[in-house]
Amino acid sequence: MATPRTSVPGRLRTFGRRLVDLLGPTGGAARQSLVALFLNSSTSFVAGAALGAITGTLEALPGLLVMVPAAIGLRGNIFGSLGNRLSTSIHTGTYRPSLRSDSVVGQNVLASISLTFILSLGLAVVARVVAAAFNVANVIGVLDLAVVSIAGGLLASVVVLGATLLLTSVGVRRGWDLDNLVAPSTATLGDVVTIPALWIATFLLGHGRWTAGLGWALAALSIVVFVASLRAHIPELRRIIRESLPVLSAAVVLSTLAGLVIQGRLTVFAALPALLVLEPAFVSSAGSLGGILASRVGTNLHLGLVEPTLRPGREARRDAAAVFLLYVPVFLFNGIGATVVATLLGLDGPGLLRMVLASLIGGAVAVAFVIALAYYGTIAAWRSDLDPDTYGIPVVTASVDFVGAIAFIVTIAVLGIA
Repeated sequence: MATPRTSVPGRLRTFGRRLVDLLGPTGGAARQSLVALFLNSSTSFVAGAALGAITGTLEALPGLLVMVPAAIGLRGNIFGSLGNRLSTSIHTGTYRPSLRSDSVVGQNVLASISLTFILSLGLAVVARVVAAAFNVANVIGVLDLAVVSIAGGLLASVVVLGATLLLTSVGVRRGWDLDNLVAPSTATLGDVVTIPALWIATFLLGHGRWTAGLGWALAALSIVVFVASLRAHIPELRRIIRESLPVLSAAVVLSTLAGLVIQGRLTVFAALPALLVLEPAFVSSAGSLGGILASRVGTNLHLGLVEPTLRPGREARRDAAAVFLLYVPVFLFNGIGATVVATLLGLDGPGLLRMVLASLIGGAVAVAFVIALAYYGTIAAWRSDLDPDTYGIPVVTASVDFVGAIAFIVTIAVLGIA
C-alpha cells in the first residue's frame, strides 16, 4: 500500500517546526529572537528613511554624520548592557523590582545615566578630532557637537531606559528569556529614537552666545555627574562605571570611524538613497545577532553551562549555529524590506536583486565576524575577572558598526552598485 503523500502546506508546517526547534535552545526562545529581530529590522528601515530625510541637515552641519553611528550605538551599548546585567540577576535570583540606590536595578540605572552624560561628551570630542584628522571640510565646532550629542543623547536615553525597564518588568512576569530580547530591542529603539532626537537637538544650534553657553553648561554637568557617581558610596555603581568606561570609550571611537566610512561614500548614498534605508538595518541586525550570542554565552558562563575555553564547547557551538541560521531570514527580510520602503518613498535604488544580494553577502561576512567576536570577547572578559554582561554587547556592536560598514560598502562595490 502506498504511503500517503503529505500536502505542500503540511510539509511547510513540518519544516517550520523543525527549523524553530533547530534554532533553539528552545522553540520559545527561537520565536522570541525572531520576533525581536524582525521588529528590529522593520524599525531600522524607519531609521534609514529618517536618515535620508535629514540629508539637508547633515550637509549643513559637516561632521554630524560622523557622530551619528556612534550616537546610535551608545544607546544600544549602554542599555543593552543594562538589560544583560538585569537578565543575569533574574537568572541568578538577585533581581528585585526596585529603583532604590541599594538595589540591583537602581544602581544599574544610575550607572547608565552617568555613562550617558560622560560618553556623549566624549563622543562630541572624538567626532570633532576624527573629522578634522581625516579632512572633513568645514566641520562644526566641538561645542556645537556637544550640544547635539548630549541633549539629543539624553532625550533618546530617557525613552530607551524606560523601555528597557518596562521590558524587564514584563519579561519577569511572563517568564521571557531576556537574553533573546534585550539586544535586538535596545538596538531597535536606539535606531529609531536617536536620529530624530539628534535632529531635534540641532535646533539648539545657531543662537550665538546662548548656544555656546549651553554647550559649556552641558559639558560641565556631564563631568559633575560622572565625578559624583565615581565618588558615591555605592560599590556596584562605581564598579559598573569603571568596567564600562574603557570598552564603551573604545566603542565610541570604532563607531565614529564607521561614520567616517559612510561620510566618505555620501555621494553614492545620495545617488541611491535606498541603500541608506538598508544600511541601518544591515548593521543593526548583525549587532543584534552578536548581542544575542554574547548574552547567552555570558549568562551560561554565570550558570556554569559554558566553559571559557579557546575551542567552544557544545552549548556555545549550538548557540553560534542558531545565530548564524537566524541571519538568513533576517538579512533576506532586510534586503526585500528596504527595497519596498524605498519604493514607497520614491527613493532610487539598485533594484531588488542587487539589494538582496548586498544584504545576504555582506551580512554573511558581518555575522561570521560578530559570532567569533561575541564568543571570544565574552570569554576574554570572563577570564580577566570582568563582567561579560558589561563587555559583550558593546564590544560586538561597536566592532560591527565599523566592520559592518566596510563589509556593506565593499559588497556593493563588488556587485557594481558603487
